[in-house]
Amino acid sequence: MQNGLWKNNQALVALLGLCPLLAVSNNTVNGLGLGLATLLVLLISNSLVSVIRNHVSDEIRIPVFIAIIATAVTIIDLLMSAYFNTLHGILGIFIPLIVTNCAILGRAEAYASKNPLDKALVDAFFMGIGFLFVLVLLGALRELIGNGTLFDQAYLMFGESARSWTIHLGDNYQGVLLAILPPGAFIGLGLLIALKNAMDAKKIAKQTNALGIPIAVVKPL
Repeated sequence: MQNGLWKNNQALVALLGLCPLLAVSNNTVNGLGLGLATLLVLLISNSLVSVIRNHVSDEIRIPVFIAIIATAVTIIDLLMSAYFNTLHGILGIFIPLIVTNCAILGRAEAYASKNPLDKALVDAFFMGIGFLFVLVLLGALRELIGNGTLFDQAYLMFGESARSWTIHLGDNYQGVLLAILPPGAFIGLGLLIALKNAMDAKKIAKQTNALGIPIAVVKPL
């Protein structure tokens, strides 16, 4: 669980799937929508890859994995088009592009193809939740700083009753345009990675102090 959510988070540590993450995270609801779609694709693909892992030869396993992922993405794409049509239109090409998300193929190859169904499902769930968390957090920060709102357009996912969920910073807040533009996505993600690294370093330092061993600080090249 901790591996998927924190230690090996696909967005903050592995730095995989950054293209859709940076492109659609200008809004909390957009981030939530794409994050849930990615989570469902991960669950389906990891499950199927685990089930067939002993019936596919090494020579053709990668094309088979890609075909499974593409099938899962097509199913999710059609379902979103049917039930969340406006949100599907906003996310646009980034839903079909989930097929090219290296995090999904990476989990199929590195974990699901070597483990039973139950372990593959747990891995997919927490890896997907970790990716979803970063998408929503980055989307919320960019929306809050850029537009001064939170949960705007929530009705696209949760229905008309969610129109009242929008939170406003204040009537006089003008917003920071940079936050919702592409450079804002890079800056926001960089800050989140820096924050995670700082928290990890602080935790390691505390553990080392508790053992009474001198701390060795290694500076990155």
